[in-house]
Amino acid sequence: MNKTVKKLRIAFFDAKDYDRNSFLEANASEEFEITYLDARLSTDTYKLAEGYDAVCVFVNDEVNAEVIDRLAAMGVRLIALRCAGYNNVDIEYAYGKIHVVRVPAYSPYAVAEHAMALLLTSIRRIHKAYIRTRDFNFSLNGLTGFDLHGKTVGVIGTGKIGRIFIDICRGFGMHVIAYDKFPAANSGIEYVGLDELWERSDIISLHCPLTDENRHMIGADTIARMKKGVVIINTSRGALIDSEALLEGIKQRQVGAACLDVYEEEADVFFHDYSGHIVNDDTLARLISMPNVIVTSHQAFLTKEALANIADTTLDNVRLFFENDTCPNEICYKCANLSTCKQTHEKKCF
Repeated sequence: MNKTVKKLRIAFFDAKDYDRNSFLEANASEEFEITYLDARLSTDTYKLAEGYDAVCVFVNDEVNAEVIDRLAAMGVRLIALRCAGYNNVDIEYAYGKIHVVRVPAYSPYAVAEHAMALLLTSIRRIHKAYIRTRDFNFSLNGLTGFDLHGKTVGVIGTGKIGRIFIDICRGFGMHVIAYDKFPAANSGIEYVGLDELWERSDIISLHCPLTDENRHMIGADTIARMKKGVVIINTSRGALIDSEALLEGIKQRQVGAACLDVYEEEADVFFHDYSGHIVNDDTLARLISMPNVIVTSHQAFLTKEALANIADTTLDNVRLFFENDTCPNEICYKCANLSTCKQTHEKKCF
């Protein structure tokens, strides 16, 4: 008589059609029992995870202390992030209670290419030209842009995405300077301090994680030190930029353009269709109304290749955790502090 093997059960929060499609393909053998939930994980929805072995969450799910306690009390053993960032997870509080894994890299090319797409769209007014020609308006008035060749781009964060973006910029003949708390050795990158980067850059692109230390790293003071007409690109985390200060910098003509794929208060707005509603976020509404601002709704990761890698890595993380009692992609507050973490990830963090 064959013994029935119990499938691992995963509660999949904030599921969108593209999530379902990629995970259904990755789980074609039905190795896992996955329940796709429209709701975001929060203090109001955690009960939906009762009876599950793991929860799968994204950037706008709330994984705070209360949620962690509730999940652990219900027997949930693993929080599987289907993204690289984890600033929405209280990882220090989770330590010793519930394990957290992530997808450290899914397609750095997707994000870096989207950053360049935003930049080109903005400075060459492609979005405006598209709207005009749809109305058979072929005038070129007001569509004058500028060359990227010879311009100085300041890149903050030189991980995989940042370095790919640097390679793209070099292909355009741009001069690259960069800042990173942990510079990449033997990379050929010209590293400078932040003060110098603010002052020298024609374009600034953010490719770093969000921490307590760098929250609002672009604010009123730093914008004042930038070149007049600077272009700011953010495809990392919204709270790296003080949105009110950015808006004021645009109004004062200090900031020439902003290309935003993220926004600090995006959780209740992005990934939803509000086209028939009034958005209550006045700052976001004013930013979108500016002619030199482009906003995409956390879209940079969204390629077929990236979605496939996210699904494969997420399910592999779950498999390794429960079958091998380990996971190379586990993250905890000690791991986040690279100067003190001694974890080789040959075993669980606790």
